[in-house]
Amino acid sequence: MSEKRIRGIAASPGIALGPVYRYEPSQIKVEVERGQDVATELARLEAALTAARQEIRLLAEEAGRAVGPKEAAIFSAHELFLQDPELLQQVQERIRHQQSAASAWQAAFQHYIQQLQTVQNEYLQARVLDLEDVAQRVLRHLTGQAEEGLQLSEPAIIVARELTPSAIVRCPREHVLAFCTAQGGPTSHVAILARALGVPAVVGLGDNLEVLRPGQVVIVDGEQGLVIAEPEAEALAHYHRQTQWLQRQANLAAETRQQPACTRDGRCYPVRANIQAPEEVADVRAFGAEGIGLLRTEFLFLDRQQAPGEEEQREIYRTLIEAVHPAPVVFRTFDIGGDKPAPYLSLPRESNPFLGVRGIRLGLKHLPLLRTQLRALLRAGAGHELRILFPMVSSYEEVEALRRLVHEVEEELRQQGQALAERVELGIMIEVPAAALLADALAEVVDFFSLGTNDLTQYVLAADRTNEGTASLADPFHPAILRLLQLTIEAAHRRQRRVEICGELASEPLALPLLLGLGIDELSMAPRAVPRCKQAIRRWTLSDAQRVAQQALHLRTAAEVRSYLHTCSPDESSSFEE
Repeated sequence: MSEKRIRGIAASPGIALGPVYRYEPSQIKVEVERGQDVATELARLEAALTAARQEIRLLAEEAGRAVGPKEAAIFSAHELFLQDPELLQQVQERIRHQQSAASAWQAAFQHYIQQLQTVQNEYLQARVLDLEDVAQRVLRHLTGQAEEGLQLSEPAIIVARELTPSAIVRCPREHVLAFCTAQGGPTSHVAILARALGVPAVVGLGDNLEVLRPGQVVIVDGEQGLVIAEPEAEALAHYHRQTQWLQRQANLAAETRQQPACTRDGRCYPVRANIQAPEEVADVRAFGAEGIGLLRTEFLFLDRQQAPGEEEQREIYRTLIEAVHPAPVVFRTFDIGGDKPAPYLSLPRESNPFLGVRGIRLGLKHLPLLRTQLRALLRAGAGHELRILFPMVSSYEEVEALRRLVHEVEEELRQQGQALAERVELGIMIEVPAAALLADALAEVVDFFSLGTNDLTQYVLAADRTNEGTASLADPFHPAILRLLQLTIEAAHRRQRRVEICGELASEPLALPLLLGLGIDELSMAPRAVPRCKQAIRRWTLSDAQRVAQQALHLRTAAEVRSYLHTCSPDESSSFEE
């Protein structure tokens, strides 16, 4: 057999070499059948739902231990599916019409999935895989069939059309070399979980996946989104050298993670951590992050029946400030609404939640909720510098309204004799194209920008990053994104404003020369990505990065940008031989 190379989407970095293990779990399907009496079938349904909930909670615990609380939140959504009143009503109605519990469950869930697939809502359509995972779990309990896991007795590369979060979390980690899937994008569950596990992954391979046969030796290049079947001697030698080089770099990054991230010509950059739960604070220092560059405060507002009170918020915010002092914490105000509903607000369902009432749009409509959070933040910052970041800003008027609100709350607290933050910096997320295009005006009225490249990419390219069908289009290396970043950074610097980046692009080593060369001031990312990012920064000079960035800005496609970066990177082009 001759060597075959197939391209997909780079979902999780790293290199793997090993045999293919094809994972093709069977789907449980039941015929439309008459049940026993209604009471018996309803009882069977309730027992299956209870068992499924218990399994999902155990999976969430396993995921929390293996990959962290952020990724484990995937299973909270699975449990919510089992509580959907509309779905349960459909199932119960079918049972009352003499269907068996299994038949009723399957029919109702298929109807539910078909409805989502026809709705013009890309976020909901992308959650179909989660729904099917939940549906199969309940069907297993109703039919008495055992769960099919990954049966690995030796190290292998997992190849599948798709992988559910359940299958990934339950896989024998010691035997998994890499993941390859036909479906998925850089923000799909398999990509998120693979990165958290530190397993290389290439997704979006499509029908090319059929080239990979069980037992066949393949190379998975999670850096470039490349899979090589039946590699020839030259490829084997190249990737052997690359693997050794990557291991040396990983070891060096771990050893030097607490040291500053400075370029070879002396420019140093703060590298901070993105977190979304207090229990992640331990990772901030452990991985060498210099404070928290993005605290997603939604954890206080979701999955509860009442909004958090001022005192509850103040105590948590104060604890976080003190935990990383003297390093800073950037508190992003709640980004709820749209696809992240809060039950106590009774928000209407939106046909397109990513373009709906979310972030600061919701905060300005529910001022008591936002005012309470601002009071808690200002009080928590007493004796410290406080950084507040507002999400989903798209207009000058919104920023003016937010500034007035902060000043009103500050004055209110002073009159009440409350201790406040010594200095308050106000920043905005640049994640909506309008904000990027208005950067020169917005820089006049804020202290800093934070580039949210995940949302900015999908809005600029009209490609939902959570949709399996469009995820490959949502590429942050697209020249249009790079030009907007340049415009934003230059506008901020003309006003002596700081620009940080907190999107996924910040943790992508391939992107670092672009970001440094475009003039970024600070970076923030998942804690585990910090050592690798710091080490990547140390390999560059600022002048070289500026040269690379200027060249990349003149390229026409994301593919050209990626290809160029692979050839010009100081490590990729020459250091394998060191």
